[in-house]
Amino acid sequence: MHPLRKKRLLLIGLMLLVVSVAVGLVLFALKSNVDYFFPPADIAAGKAPIDKRIRVGGMVVEHSIQRDPMTLKVRFKLTDYADELSVVYEGILPDLFAEKEGAVASGKLGADGVFVADEVLAKHDENYMPPEVADSLVKQGKAAPSAATARDSNNMDAHKLKQPSQVAP
Repeated sequence: MHPLRKKRLLLIGLMLLVVSVAVGLVLFALKSNVDYFFPPADIAAGKAPIDKRIRVGGMVVEHSIQRDPMTLKVRFKLTDYADELSVVYEGILPDLFAEKEGAVASGKLGADGVFVADEVLAKHDENYMPPEVADSLVKQGKAAPSAATARDSNNMDAHKLKQPSQVAP
């Protein structure tokens, strides 16, 4: 084999190795930053990992919000109408956070079954529900499938256009 050809082959091999290592590191970093979503029913069934960062979502149970008057600590329950999950959060809740409204919390599930949240998100208007919550409610039969498909105004408009016309013949 010619020495110049041997050098080129070695250089190409080295470049492929460097690119492969870089891609592997990027994929590893992205995998560790993914938060998986679990509805309360899956958590009750033991499908959610304990002490690992996840997201949970559902509707805030009526009369479940308990605020500590001395701190910013709040306890509340989320439901997907199949099961309920106790959530503890310390911080300022979003303005639109309320009972009987959709919410998603990020944090870790404790061994005691209580979810310790470090972030709570609430719906932003009367037409929006987090996609994961909408899908979960549809699976439980508590919401119409249109709630899961109407994720933004474009989808909602498209969904409305698919409705059968109610014009009399």
